[in-house]
Amino acid sequence: MSRLRKIRKAKDTAATVGITIGGLSVVFSICLIFFYLLYEVMPLLMPASIHNESSLESAIASGTLYSVMEEQSQIGIAVNTNGSVEFYSSHTGNMLLAEKPLPENITVAVSEAPSKRLLGLGTESGSVLLIKHEYRSTYDENIQRTIHPSISYPFGEDAIKILDKGSIAGLAFRDDDSGLSIVVLSENNQVYLKRFEKIENFLSEGIELEEQDTVRLPVPSEKVNNILLSSDQRWLFLVEANKQVEVFDLSKSIDTMRVGVVPVVDNSASADTRITTSGFLLGGISLLLGDNQGNISQWFMVRDKNGHRSLEKIREFSLSNSPITTVAIEHRRKGFVAGDKVGNIGLFNTTANNVALINGISKSAIEYIVMSPRGDKMIVQSIGKAGHLWKIDNEHPEVSMTSLLKEVWYENYDEPAYVWQSSSASNDFEPKFSIMPLTFGTMKAAFYAMLIAMPLAIGGAIFTAYFMAPALRTKVKPTIELMEAMPTVILGFLAGLWLAPLIEANLPGVVSLLVLTPILILLAAYLWSRLPREYRLRVPVGWEPVLLMPVVIGTGALCMGSSGFLEDVLFGGDMRRWLTNDLGVDFDQRNSMVVGLAMGFAVIPTIFSITEDAIFAVPKSLTFGSLALGASPWQTLVRVILPTASPGIFSAVMIGLGRAVGETMIVLMATGNTPIMDMNIFEGLRTLSANISVEMPEAEVASSHYRILFLSGLVLFIFTFIVNTTGETVRQRLREKYGSL
Repeated sequence: MSRLRKIRKAKDTAATVGITIGGLSVVFSICLIFFYLLYEVMPLLMPASIHNESSLESAIASGTLYSVMEEQSQIGIAVNTNGSVEFYSSHTGNMLLAEKPLPENITVAVSEAPSKRLLGLGTESGSVLLIKHEYRSTYDENIQRTIHPSISYPFGEDAIKILDKGSIAGLAFRDDDSGLSIVVLSENNQVYLKRFEKIENFLSEGIELEEQDTVRLPVPSEKVNNILLSSDQRWLFLVEANKQVEVFDLSKSIDTMRVGVVPVVDNSASADTRITTSGFLLGGISLLLGDNQGNISQWFMVRDKNGHRSLEKIREFSLSNSPITTVAIEHRRKGFVAGDKVGNIGLFNTTANNVALINGISKSAIEYIVMSPRGDKMIVQSIGKAGHLWKIDNEHPEVSMTSLLKEVWYENYDEPAYVWQSSSASNDFEPKFSIMPLTFGTMKAAFYAMLIAMPLAIGGAIFTAYFMAPALRTKVKPTIELMEAMPTVILGFLAGLWLAPLIEANLPGVVSLLVLTPILILLAAYLWSRLPREYRLRVPVGWEPVLLMPVVIGTGALCMGSSGFLEDVLFGGDMRRWLTNDLGVDFDQRNSMVVGLAMGFAVIPTIFSITEDAIFAVPKSLTFGSLALGASPWQTLVRVILPTASPGIFSAVMIGLGRAVGETMIVLMATGNTPIMDMNIFEGLRTLSANISVEMPEAEVASSHYRILFLSGLVLFIFTFIVNTTGETVRQRLREKYGSL
């Protein structure tokens, strides 16, 4: 006996140690997953910073009109008023190459878009020359790269004559596949538009410009400070008198193209607000206007309810209380860097509505800011001081709590909205990383799935465990549990390719089936209860569900067979069109109804099995005691069985909800993957898990998109943890409350 006790003790100790190690391993694995997800997400939350790399003595002279850096941030280009174009080292400021494409002085130099490297030079004689700065790389025997800058003339070396007399005071141009538009401002405050149509020359296999007449636009309302032409060559913005923007629609005739004048400063207060700098954000859609109060505002055209477009102020950023002296936009993101009169610079992002950094780097006014194409470096020069090359550490400026969780007013949108759109073919694309549509889609899919699964699973489990005959129970329970072994990819395949077209083709029948089935089942049960006792006793106790099978099958056949008739009589032959035109409800073939039916079918076995086991495990003594005291079977079920089994039932619901929230393949194949926020059961959706599955393989490693997908996984992880913790807490309390029954 002593030896057996020692062996038993050793086994108990080994079991205790093994179970403890296993439990701790599970906890450690979960914590490891959590911290790995957090590790990938943390860079999104890191603040921006800048570091001074080197000093540039002579890079940007006082007569510089425009400056930009090339892709590798090694060479910069400066266009000077004397007509020279100089290439310099962005690290030392030493001149590398100087060319003079024009024999006369340059009055204005602008870029179509920094990423396109196409520059427009306006001259004293009223001409415009378009040049392009290009770079060629060579490698020596030690694989050391050398960049050779040069200038090319994509539209010829001869300047384009715009004005008959006088110099050009302002210039804006846009080039696309179909044509070239040039807008100039003369010294006497007149605005002229010249357009060229591109024609393909099949003999020379090149593109030729067909010149059109120069058009004089309506006289501006005030003195023009700057002219800006949108990327689609439709909207012309004139910044006038440092206080207003006049808008022209170039797609209309001259007499009707004036849209209106928009005051862009508010002088209702005591301060005299004036516009000090203006320009386009990346993409040529949004205007950035800096004023003498230290603010930079974003404006773009918005369509109202009547279809009319107007210039609206979208958001505003504050750098300081001093006038803004310069604004430099990022080449690949919707961000910009601003400098003011007292030497402060600020890093901003419009999409995130985020102030990434404000830092005082000089005691004098910021004169120039030159951004690198990659947004990782910038040259900043203050008045009277040498320029400096700064390293920028700002990897994810487009991500903030605002862009992730709140409505954002995106470019070309008529109002703020929750939008997920992670990529586009255009480099000027504004990423839309709101996870709210995905979270909403996850909750919506789980809601409709649980709406289908909970009544059927719990009701079936109650009848199977409490009322059904044992012989029938031994057949029904394994059959339903076997449904859980079906792969969800098969369910998703059937839902997307068979169920969705079936519902679309027989929508009235499906809707009537969902409505009539429970009604006819209750009616059949009522009629059964009204039958004479001798007829009812012929069916063994607990086998009544078999009688409902013909009712369910007959209801299905009746509803689906009469679908066409119902559609013709009630909906004019097209229920989808009736939903859209009469009720304003959109219908997609792959919608939430399909997801609810398919995912509900997948969740039913889980909830049913756990609920049935919990009810069946209630001691029979409680049932017999309740019945012996005069309670009816229904009273016994409601007041004794269900309270006792409630911890298990609640656990079943929580596990089913967790399954529905984390389901991937069914929602991926049956929803259409449309990330919209609409509770309409006939609209599609996109869930967090499906979004991760679709977009993770194509996401650039360490990009904002990549890390936000990990953030989605972290949100799912936390939600599942909260659901499980809440379920366990409630289950323990229910067990304590009803454990004494």
